[in-house]
Amino acid sequence: MISVIFDLDGTLVDSEPNYYESGRRTLERHGVPGFTWEQHARFIGIGTLETLEVLRDRHGIAAPVEQLLAEQNAAYLELARAGTEVFPEMRALVERLHAEGVPMAVASGSSREAIDAVLAGTGLDARLSTAVSAEEVPRGKPAPDVFLEAARRLGAEPAACVVFEDAAPGAVAARAAGMDCVAIPYAATTADDAAFAGAGLLFAGGQREFSAAAAHAWLTDRRTG
Repeated sequence: MISVIFDLDGTLVDSEPNYYESGRRTLERHGVPGFTWEQHARFIGIGTLETLEVLRDRHGIAAPVEQLLAEQNAAYLELARAGTEVFPEMRALVERLHAEGVPMAVASGSSREAIDAVLAGTGLDARLSTAVSAEEVPRGKPAPDVFLEAARRLGAEPAACVVFEDAAPGAVAARAAGMDCVAIPYAATTADDAAFAGAGLLFAGGQREFSAAAAHAWLTDRRTG
């Protein structure tokens, strides 16, 4: 049986605006004003900890990265609880796969607390009870660790798993894990990234193009092929 592993941010939910704002507030608090969406977009698909390590070094921030992470997580949770949008076609796909008994998990670079808050706040926790945070494995994406751990928790072989991803580092991680990938680029400008070239199914137009019916048909073909 095929098992499905979803990235969370930018794939199931449109949480990137909240991550951008929480990061902007954290950097501003530490003397780095003017952090732009364009600067943030370069880190889409990379875990919060790894992102903050790079930004701390780049801007010479004195605070330890653990403090920065705690501050950003607190700011993000405040924003996430106020509202996080689930992409409608993604919710439809999750509902359909759940009804069919397809094993599913979430594997994310977000903190465990952030994952739990978003899943609970959107009601996705009723369908996606297995989740892995990059905090729980040695390495975040583009390393394959979160996907391999998700497969382990599902009791599935990596080759029998399909990953849904919006970012190039996640697509790289899926390939490194030996898993097929359905790619839904969050940023249209990244659709031609080489990381997506090996995807089993690519929705180059991102969520505007994504269709639960098309994704389900592809998964069905893969299950029966």
